[in-house]
Amino acid sequence: MSLRLQRTARAALISALALAALPAAPAAAAPSSATPHLDAVERTLREISPGLEGDVWERTAGNRLDAAPGDPVSWLLQTPGCWGDAECRDRDGTRKLLARMTENIARATRTVDISSLAPFPDGAFQDAIVAGLKSSVAAGHHLKVRVLVGAAPLYHLNVRPSQYLADLRKGLGPAADALSIDVASMTTSKTALSWNHSKLLVVDGETAITGGINDWKGDYLDTPHPVTDVDLALSGPAAGTAGRYLDRLWSWTCSNRTNVASVWYAASGAAGCQARMEQDTNPRTVPATGDVPVVAVGGLGVGVEDSDPASTWHPSLPDTAGTRCVAGLHDNTNGDRDYDTVNPEESALRSLISSAGEHIEISQQDLNATCPPLPRYDTRVYDALAAKLADGVKVRIVVSDPANRGAVGSGGYSQIKSLSEISDALRSRLVQATGDEQRARAALCDNLQLAPFRGSASETWADGHPYAQHHKLISVDGSAFYIGSKNLYPAWLQDFGYIVESPDAARQLDSALLQPQWNYSRSSATVDYERGLCKI
Repeated sequence: MSLRLQRTARAALISALALAALPAAPAAAAPSSATPHLDAVERTLREISPGLEGDVWERTAGNRLDAAPGDPVSWLLQTPGCWGDAECRDRDGTRKLLARMTENIARATRTVDISSLAPFPDGAFQDAIVAGLKSSVAAGHHLKVRVLVGAAPLYHLNVRPSQYLADLRKGLGPAADALSIDVASMTTSKTALSWNHSKLLVVDGETAITGGINDWKGDYLDTPHPVTDVDLALSGPAAGTAGRYLDRLWSWTCSNRTNVASVWYAASGAAGCQARMEQDTNPRTVPATGDVPVVAVGGLGVGVEDSDPASTWHPSLPDTAGTRCVAGLHDNTNGDRDYDTVNPEESALRSLISSAGEHIEISQQDLNATCPPLPRYDTRVYDALAAKLADGVKVRIVVSDPANRGAVGSGGYSQIKSLSEISDALRSRLVQATGDEQRARAALCDNLQLAPFRGSASETWADGHPYAQHHKLISVDGSAFYIGSKNLYPAWLQDFGYIVESPDAARQLDSALLQPQWNYSRSSATVDYERGLCKI
């Protein structure tokens, strides 16, 4: 009998004995929730980060995944969108992303809020922003605009808000005079490697585009080997949460704008630093646009707030022996309760994984970090996956090809040398979960699929460059999924994303992304339970 069947039988026996001891009750059992995954995530967040509800995380109903008429999957914005073509001649996904950016901005009547990782938007990304702003101004609107990027120390010394503002105004021409624009780059903690990493386009606090896509022409557009990435577009109350989250980041940025070691800032217009642009300009109650429930969830990284004073959570933190490096920084991911309370997204993603009952699909750049200086991995993520594998839940993991590994950590869109780093860590955590090496191996081989990303039948792009994947995506049970900017590997940044529970949308995600991804990636898998392949 399998381990899962043994547990099931044991649980059934215990339940039967317990029921036999109780008097008969005529009342029917309470109906199961229609949103079990969001319920689990919400319970977790209320326990760990109750004081951050409303602007760092929030559950809302009445949202809509924004698809264009006649194209029901177009809320899912993929780059480059040339599945099966190693030459990537027709980049349909990239065209749709740029068009959606322009369309959303063109509809703005009050505010446009943009955040990303430095450098600032350029190329066709910048053109899309400028075109949208010009259209809004031509319609008679006077907008407040913010553009915020996170700056990594040393890497982004040439990222100058004043220059970007000048370039933006030049592209806008006379339309620039109708806009109040704030531009900033920020680093909340150099010693803890913390800066903004969210990728957001929020318009009027009512529509939002978010995910992993950076607005960089060199990586995504003007190259024969574009980065594969994904955003989603939605409207409704969850967009308002995103706006208030950006107010949180801008409040810190405006408070520190005279400290050139942390913030570089430039502005045009008489408004001054717009710390509360969303809250002061847009209505607190965003109208419902659909029927999709969403948990919006972000994190404050290190340096914005030390802890959530409303939290009374007292965790038992994991043993981090397996994550330590020869030298490194304090381990916020695995060993800091206060960090957890101001970074609810990390707890939310672990909770989403743990809520799965049948299958999990994970599509990420990496599961492991650059070690040192960061810890090797998030122990609780691996423990959640190990527990699911031990219970017979099917788990599929696709990560960026390790051939992309750069000279310094993630400089080349991979931080690992081999997929064995992931399977070895999973097996180690499974041994701890099951107490037996053979049972751990059996759980891994019987339930796991692990592969490097491929976008076509070719092992590389047509120019010989390995496929780079930058997804931050988790899907569970064909029902709920996360798309945002938060990586599953340790990274102490400001991030944001959405957990959506909608079987219809999950089916669309599966058919448009997860199925083609696996069709092309599985030939390079190191573990595939369906084919009896287990190279561990």
